[in-house]
This record gives sequence, structure tokens and C-alpha cells, in this order.
Amino acid sequence: MTPADLVLTPRGLRFMGRMFPCTIGRGGLSVRKREGDGATPVGIHRIIGCLYRPDRLARPCDWAVPLGPRDLWSDDPEDEDYNLMVRAPYAASHERLCRADPLYDLILLTDWNWPRAVRGQGSAIFLHQWRRPGYPTEGCIAFDRGDLHWIAPRITHRSRVIVPPLA
Repeated sequence: MTPADLVLTPRGLRFMGRMFPCTIGRGGLSVRKREGDGATPVGIHRIIGCLYRPDRLARPCDWAVPLGPRDLWSDDPEDEDYNLMVRAPYAASHERLCRADPLYDLILLTDWNWPRAVRGQGSAIFLHQWRRPGYPTEGCIAFDRGDLHWIAPRITHRSRVIVPPLA
């Protein structure tokens, strides 16, 4: 592990000497992640991108990419763009990235099942804002808004999210 790593523990996520409360997927942790199971995948995941809503917040880091109303994430295992960002109009099943709520105002993307997705092994494993403390996600790791905004500009090209099997 390096100081740039984000490590999931039973008490939260450890990063740069600090502990951040977080929530994980409603399906708990899984070594056999499947699309729709609600689980957070066990493993070592690189941070590969940062997306943000420029209509709601300032650019959080110099490598952040703005989101627009046509930006979506494909979650259809049968589609050729499975587990990739796509644009509306888009007929296959997808998740809208510009949401009415603030959950995706700032998203850190992980390399779970990316860039060559294995169909059905899960999509869109992000680090994002939580609904409220203790409320599970669909498989992502979620944080208090202020904590996520503290973490994002401190991510480096070496940052990894480490999810051990017994976190």
C-alpha cells in the first residue's frame, strides 16, 4: 500500500492518514460481483477519472471532466458499450449521470470491469456522495459531500481503492 491508496476498513475509508465514514453496496462485499447484485467488489481498483457537475460546483481538480445532461453510463450487459460512459439518446439500459439529487455532482471513477468489460460482471463502481450516513449504495462507495470534496483533489495517478474481503 502507498500513501495515495484509499483503503476500506470496518470503520470507514482510510486515506492520507484520515478516516472517512462511508457506505458500501446494499449487497455487502463480493468476490463474485454481478450486474444488479448491489455488492461492492472486493479487490484493488484504480481511480481512472473524475466527473463533476459544472452547474453545481467548481472544478474539483485539474483532471476533472464536466458532466452534461446527455451523459449516461451503460449498464446493459448485452450492449456493446456496457460499463462505458455514453450519450443520450441511448436506447440500451443506462444510468443518468446528471441526476436531480446531488449524489453524482462529483464522481470518482474506478477501473472495475473496465476498459474491456466482461458482460454481467458489474458496471459503474464509483466513489460519490451518499444519500445519508448508513444508507447503502448499488455497489459504489459513498461519502459525506465535504469528505468527497476533500478527497478528490488529493487523488494522484497512483491512487487505488483497496477493498479487502473482510472490510
